Amino acid sequence: MSDQLSAAITIRPAQGQDVAALDALLVASFSAPAEAALVRDLCVEGDMVLMLVAINEATDGLIGAIAFSRMAVEIGGKPINSVALAPIAVARDWRQQGVGEALVAAGLERLEKEGVVLCFALGDPAFYGRFGFAADVASGFDSPYAGDYFLAAPLQGGLIPCGVRGAATHAPAFARLGDAA
Repeated sequence: MSDQLSAAITIRPAQGQDVAALDALLVASFSAPAEAALVRDLCVEGDMVLMLVAINEATDGLIGAIAFSRMAVEIGGKPINSVALAPIAVARDWRQQGVGEALVAAGLERLEKEGVVLCFALGDPAFYGRFGFAADVASGFDSPYAGDYFLAAPLQGGLIPCGVRGAATHAPAFARLGDAA
């Protein structure tokens, strides 16, 4: 994050007072309201692990958000503490200024401190690769999202438990995402 950007925004966990602005940001950021519904469902169903928001310090307005939700992941038949990163949204006027990158970096740092082992994302390897996400880390997990854009980042110093990779199952709200899009 640039010095100019770090002076202009604050990244913090989402609060109850952010709900309306967060919903508006998600609806405005995507072509369909599915991501806003996904975030609501993840919260209501208890699968949201971490939701961060970026606040414009000059206006106190919400300009970005990132969600991390619970996943059921197994390696060698044992559960691995894992999350999914989705969605990430940045207000149009703030795009290409490092807000998204700042949100990803802050989220991963916090999750690593909380003992999360793997973070999965579905997206552009060029963007997510800057944060340690790679298709080869996600490769071998059984997921309906498997492929070149199914990425994972190891958070505990890059260490991944040894063993046969099993299921990497997103929270149930993700299965409804395709129906809502």
